[in-house]
Formats: sequence, C-alpha cells, structure tokens
Amino acid sequence: MINGLVSIGKMAEMNRVTVATLRLYDQLGLLTPRYTDPDTGYRYYDIAQNARLDMIAYMKELGMSLGEIGDVLRQEDITLIEIILARKNERLHQQLRELHSQHDAVERAIASIERYRKSPTRGTISLEYIDRRYIWGLPCTGNFYETDIRAYEQELTNLRSALLERGFSHVHSYNIGTTILQKNFVRQRFISDSTFVFVDHRDKEHFPDVKVLDSGMFACIYLDCYDDEIPCAQRLLAHCREQGWHVCGDYICEVLTEFNVFDGDQRSMFLRLQAPVKFQNEPTQPDLA
Repeated sequence: MINGLVSIGKMAEMNRVTVATLRLYDQLGLLTPRYTDPDTGYRYYDIAQNARLDMIAYMKELGMSLGEIGDVLRQEDITLIEIILARKNERLHQQLRELHSQHDAVERAIASIERYRKSPTRGTISLEYIDRRYIWGLPCTGNFYETDIRAYEQELTNLRSALLERGFSHVHSYNIGTTILQKNFVRQRFISDSTFVFVDHRDKEHFPDVKVLDSGMFACIYLDCYDDEIPCAQRLLAHCREQGWHVCGDYICEVLTEFNVFDGDQRSMFLRLQAPVKFQNEPTQPDLA
C-alpha cells in the first residue's frame, strides 16, 4: 500500500474482478488509477473508487455495454441512462417474445413426434377430442389440389414470408395446416382455402386476426404421403356419413411433423386429416351435400 492506496491486485481482489478488467477500464477511461508509478507502471487505487466500480458493475448487470457506460460517465447525465435502458427494455421484451415462440414450437414438435410414434396404423379412422387451438394464416392464392406439390410449396413460402415479416423465426412454421371450406368438403370439392400455423394465445397481440378452432370431436385419419390426401379425405367423409356424423366445420389437413432429413427430394410428411363433427343428438346445421 502506498500512501493509503492499494495495488491493482488488491483492488481486483476486493471487488472480485480480474486485473485484466481493471486495466481495460483504465484503457477505456471508465476507472483511472489514483496513481501510476512512473518507473514500474504499477497502478494504485483509492479504496473510495470502489463506488465507481460498483456503479460500473450495476450498469453492466442492466445490460449496458462498456461503451454505453463510458458515455454515461463522461456526460454525467442520468437521463441518458433512462434512454439507454428504455431501448434495452424493448429489446428484452422482443427476445422474450422470440423465446416464448421458440419454446412453443419446441413443445409442439415434441408433441407431434410423440403423436407420430403412438399414432394408429396409416389409414385408420379415429374419433378424437381435440382441445381449443389458435391459428393464423393466409388465404390461398390458387387451388394447389388442381396442380402438384410445387403449388403447395409456393403457398408455404408465402406463409413463411408473412411470418418472418412479423418477427417470427422459421421454426414457428413447421406445424402447418391447410383448410377446405365445409361447404366444399362435404361436396367433395377439393379447393384449398387457406394455409396457417398454430400459435399460442400469447401471440394474439402480433396476430390481431388470429382465429380460434373450438374444442370438440374430430373425425381423423392419419397418413404419411402428400399424394394420398384426397383419397384419404374421401374415405374420411364417407365414414362420417356411414356413422351418421355431421361435418360441422372446415376440413383441416395438419402437418404433424416432417422428416425431410431422410429424403432430400420431397417432403416426408406425417399428416392428420380432420373434420369437426356433431352427432345426431346434438343441434347442427344440415349436411350441405
């Protein structure tokens, strides 16, 4: 200790930082040693400078960069701290939204793979209760059922572009669905109406036109080939009529999961075709067929 000052090593030890950190702070003008030995170059600090180190540590924990901290210390303007923190607060909220979105996508992926593992034999028709879901999508620009999968791919490209414009990552768009209006489906008119993604209820602020798929009973059939959708959907509709089930909403083709790592030339999709149904003892709209 020289004249009540402490060495850089002691200063670093007291404040639980490294000597290299104190040298960097000196270089950036954030914390200048009280005395530097002209012969040895050794730095010495006044213990009262701990207050400045505490302030630097506090601002770092708030997420401020060393450059921002330097600006604040040089200008001695507390308003500047407020401005910087307000910007950081908005960025943190954006990051939280992105994390929530990614978390939801991961959970959906896990559930989809589990459903794939436990699904019935391909082509088996089942009656399932499905809980309320939230979706957001775009109207189709054409009828991809009239052409081939390339038209379907174009609709997916449009949907993903719209998602990216709203700040959502690519991962959000792997659990995709398409719809056919009820009136067309019951008449076996395969006209694609919309493409959509499933969203969490928290995403409503970013998707003001989000739609709700009410919970209820759905007639479902599973398949793993895009080209089999129409014949399987026809089987599903025929089965509903045989059982006396009334289709009471739009038909949905949901991509539960994809395994494109196994085939680079086309999508390896696992699909669940579904139609909401009501039974004879429930009030319903008449079948439009």
